[in-house]
Amino acid sequence: MHAPPTSPASQTQPRQARLNQARPVSDHFDGRRFFNPTLKPDFAPNLRMLRRMLREPRTGWPLSVENTCVPRVHAPLNDDEIAITFINHATFLIQIDGLAILTDPIWSERAGPFNRMGPRRYRKPGVDFGALPKIDLVLLSHNHYDHLDKATLRNLRRAFSPAICFAAGDRRLIRPLGFRDMHEFDWWDDTSFADRLKITFTPAQHSSARGLHDRHKSLWGGYMIESRGRRVYFSGDTGYSTHFSDIRSRLGSPDIALLPIGAYEPRWFMTPIHCNPAEAVRAHRDLGSRQSIGMHFGTFQLTTEAIDQPVIDLKAALADHGIAESEFITQPEGETCVYRMPTGKSG
Repeated sequence: MHAPPTSPASQTQPRQARLNQARPVSDHFDGRRFFNPTLKPDFAPNLRMLRRMLREPRTGWPLSVENTCVPRVHAPLNDDEIAITFINHATFLIQIDGLAILTDPIWSERAGPFNRMGPRRYRKPGVDFGALPKIDLVLLSHNHYDHLDKATLRNLRRAFSPAICFAAGDRRLIRPLGFRDMHEFDWWDDTSFADRLKITFTPAQHSSARGLHDRHKSLWGGYMIESRGRRVYFSGDTGYSTHFSDIRSRLGSPDIALLPIGAYEPRWFMTPIHCNPAEAVRAHRDLGSRQSIGMHFGTFQLTTEAIDQPVIDLKAALADHGIAESEFITQPEGETCVYRMPTGKSG
């Protein structure tokens, strides 16, 4: 299909504006910006709210935290095994069907512009960059600095030249990094990878921006990874809403779900875009997940809760719902868990 010719007037518009105007209007895109159809009105913090948020008292975090786990990222796996290694924040190494996948990779010292501003890390990544196996695929949920880290992506491209998947509107950020195999997704778009995986970009309730003038110019979401009847779901950043049930209805329940449990206080500000642990447990149930693993906590102090509060609150939420703690766990940074998932079957 050939793109329609552009007029001189359209050529003077910013490239991202022209690309977005070419997208069809949908239930989450108004012709200029993406939005959350599950939020009315959509999440739109103003300067007054941001100033109030900055004045909220924060619980102090320790100066640094040591990792104690020894990752097993090079151990051989049987055909019916899936290995999940928690690296930090929303970064997991998923090893399935002989392939290695990274979600929202960040090895930088800060989550912010130029890696010199923004929240600093309180613990090292659970796996040293130089100790990674060959990475085949990178999945990016959205463009916030703690999820789309250009320095890490450049290093991954130089070391492994992986394929990369990203949300609609983020090509402007990814293309200059030099990746050759790029896949840009709208919600429910899917692609096959290496003749072994099906990757589907799933809805989330969140936001996007890299600066003051690009709010919601790109999309946000999660991923369902399917391989021979087995499903691993990575939610990305999200608030709680009906999209978890929608994902189950359209794609089936995941065998393993990677769900956010951190960066949720104060609730007056964070509720629309970040699940707290109780909401993550509701998402676990909505999805019908066989095994859920918590993420998005313990690395960068993005909000006001204590460093260990997400784990404490998760334990309480599981007890409130009568769910065994083994059904929804957190992994220490660097821990590798291996799950036996026979092909052709899904929990």
